Amino acid sequence: MTSTNDLWFSEYHTPDVRFSIKVTEQLYHGKSEFQEIAVFDSAEFGRFLTLDGYMMLTERDEFVYHEMIIHPAFAVNPNIKRVLIIGAGDGGAVRELARYKGVESIDVAEIDGEVITVCKEYLPQTAVGFSDTRVHLHITDGLKYVRKKTDYYDLIIVDSTDPFGAAEGLFTKEFYGNCYTALKSDGILINQNESPFYDNDAKSAKRAKQRISSVFPISAVYSAHITTYPSGLWLFGFASKSFQPLDFDGQLWNALGIKTRYYNTELHKGAFALPTYVRKLFGE
Repeated sequence: MTSTNDLWFSEYHTPDVRFSIKVTEQLYHGKSEFQEIAVFDSAEFGRFLTLDGYMMLTERDEFVYHEMIIHPAFAVNPNIKRVLIIGAGDGGAVRELARYKGVESIDVAEIDGEVITVCKEYLPQTAVGFSDTRVHLHITDGLKYVRKKTDYYDLIIVDSTDPFGAAEGLFTKEFYGNCYTALKSDGILINQNESPFYDNDAKSAKRAKQRISSVFPISAVYSAHITTYPSGLWLFGFASKSFQPLDFDGQLWNALGIKTRYYNTELHKGAFALPTYVRKLFGE
């Protein structure tokens, strides 16, 4: 562990752009079988997790990502019972899922169990979700896990890292096809879909959208503002066999009484209204 008054964490968003946070302390550093894991503390963003040098979450703005990857699906279908999360080793998405009393089962397929162990110790704000009795942890490759299921889940959440390394297989047409098979006839798939701003990120976002659209009859993209992610504009994918993302009754979701800091049903509608340059990226 180190402590210094002049330690900075920097992540290159492009070869010419980097994002830096002044660090008060490095709380953890280690290497798992799959990746380098680190946890830092900072005055501005609190504790934050990095994998292979890439920012995964900060205590200050993680609520935006985790609310937006979970709640839109439940607004569209409040009757979700069985959920699979692929990735999500920090536990934040699980925490948001566990707020729904109607959910009966939450399977988490995370390839790197060390991430879960580290987050339980250093990031309890997000990892608290793992304590719910409906959560079933599977330390395995999500690509392989989802192949075993047919007509089983109401919702699949792909909360993966960026499309390289251990997560590369989670951005393929084969994987999305397996998710389609694992979902029920009215199932929903939500995935993190990268940023549309910088060129390399935009190519990944476009590729993921195209592959999902080739598998699911209904496919759309929505956005959220996440301060510490590249460009601050982050995309999520919504795909379904039957549900349209904007065909929902907001009053039903509001009646659940779930308190949020970012998501609301009015924002839900606006999140699917994309900037013109993003629409052009997706050929709309």
